[in-house]
Amino acid sequence: MIANIHPTACIAPDAKLGIGVSVGPYAVIESRTEIGEGCRIEAHAVIHSYVRMGRNNHVCPQAVIGGLPQDLGFDPLTETYVEIGDANVFREGVTVSRATRKGDATRIGANNYLMNNSHVAHDCRLGDNNIFASGATLGGHVQVGDRVFFGGGVMVHQFCRIGSFAILQGLAGINKDVIPFTMVGGRPGKHYRLNLVGMRRAGIDGDRLKAVSTAYRRLRNKKSLDDLPDTPELAYLRGWLAEESKRHGTLGFIDIHVRGED
Repeated sequence: MIANIHPTACIAPDAKLGIGVSVGPYAVIESRTEIGEGCRIEAHAVIHSYVRMGRNNHVCPQAVIGGLPQDLGFDPLTETYVEIGDANVFREGVTVSRATRKGDATRIGANNYLMNNSHVAHDCRLGDNNIFASGATLGGHVQVGDRVFFGGGVMVHQFCRIGSFAILQGLAGINKDVIPFTMVGGRPGKHYRLNLVGMRRAGIDGDRLKAVSTAYRRLRNKKSLDDLPDTPELAYLRGWLAEESKRHGTLGFIDIHVRGED
């Protein structure tokens, strides 16, 4: 099926639309955009220039993808991008800003679900299968792993890293890194336990789950992880901890309260 375009939509002549793309009433797709096959762009949505979108994404009414970064020092003539994978959902009023440095991109992976009025700022990096509840907001340069849940109204400071399988409680204020597999809440946010339910739902159970639990007891007591099993989760955790970060601090190991499999 060729693209299904409503007659009131405004689409730049050089925009590239894949097979089966649908564009609703009064939607705007600017020049130098690429929309993959099967995408749905609903009424009054705006896809700005330099957006590259994969297949089967759904952009709901009033969502704005690829707007200028909210950075007072940004030159609007700088060519920067938003790069989006497959099968993401951007609900009503979602905003995603493009990057700030020439040639760079704000990147969103696959199968993410962004609820209404959530925001992804310039230069962010999102993995796969993340969920943003209504009003969740990322500052610039935030890095998000996979399968993270952001509660409603969560605010994340720029340059923070959010590890995979974390849960951020609604209205939490995050000003430091969130360690993988944990639950965080409060203002400022504090780690308060492991995300046992989320890990089990993802098939991380038995000895693999016990290894993560043991690792966090070690971290809380500032002990080495070197002699623990090299499970996929611990390999990811070791790599994550080894990375440099501008926002590592008060959400760190001393604040972790690790509970067992109760």
